[in-house]
Amino acid sequence: MATAGEGSASDGTGKLNRLASEKSPYLLQHASNPVDWFPWSEEAFSVAKRENKLIFLSVGYSTCHWCHVMERESFENPDIAKIMNANFINVKVDREERPDVDKVYMTFVTSVSGSGGWPMSVWLTPDLKPIYGGTYFPPNNRYYGHPGFTELLVSIASQWKEDEGKFKESGKKIMEVLDRTSRLSLSAQSDLPGEEAIAR
Repeated sequence: MATAGEGSASDGTGKLNRLASEKSPYLLQHASNPVDWFPWSEEAFSVAKRENKLIFLSVGYSTCHWCHVMERESFENPDIAKIMNANFINVKVDREERPDVDKVYMTFVTSVSGSGGWPMSVWLTPDLKPIYGGTYFPPNNRYYGHPGFTELLVSIASQWKEDEGKFKESGKKIMEVLDRTSRLSLSAQSDLPGEEAIAR
C-alpha cells in the first residue's frame, strides 16, 4: 500500500498524500495533490487538536464537474497547497462514502448561504464545529461578489490566530442552532443527523 511520501504527485515532488491508501475513487483522484489531505478520521481530528489548527473540509464525489475544476485550479496549485498545509488540517470526504458527514455540513452551508452543492467547502474548529462554508470558490477574487479561495484561506487563518475563542464560541452556537432546527423538523423528517454523525 502506498503511504504519504511515495509515488508521483502532480507538483513534481513524487509524493502521494494519505488518500493514496483509500478505496474511494474520488479520494484516490486527490492522492497526488500537493495538499496534505487526510481522510475523515480520528487521526485528522487528533492532529487538529494537537496543533490547534482549523480543519478545512472538502466534500465531493468522483463525477462532480465543479469538484474537478476546484481541484485543477486550487488543490493542484503548489502555492495554494502551501497555504493550506501551513494553516489547516485538510480533510477530503467522498459524499457517496459518508453521506452522514455530507448531510450535517450541507445543512450548515445551506443555512448560512441559502444554497448548497459540491464541492462543499467548510472550515471547522478542531472539535468539528463549522464556522464558515460554501461550495466552489475560484482560486482568487476574480468574480464580483464571490470570494477567492486564496484570500479566504489567508483571512480565516489570520482571524483564527488573532481570536480563536471567537471562532470556538461561534461554532458552538451554530451547532446549537442546527441541533434545535433538526429537532424541530423531526416530525417531518426523522433522519436529519445531529452532532452524533459528526463524531462517527
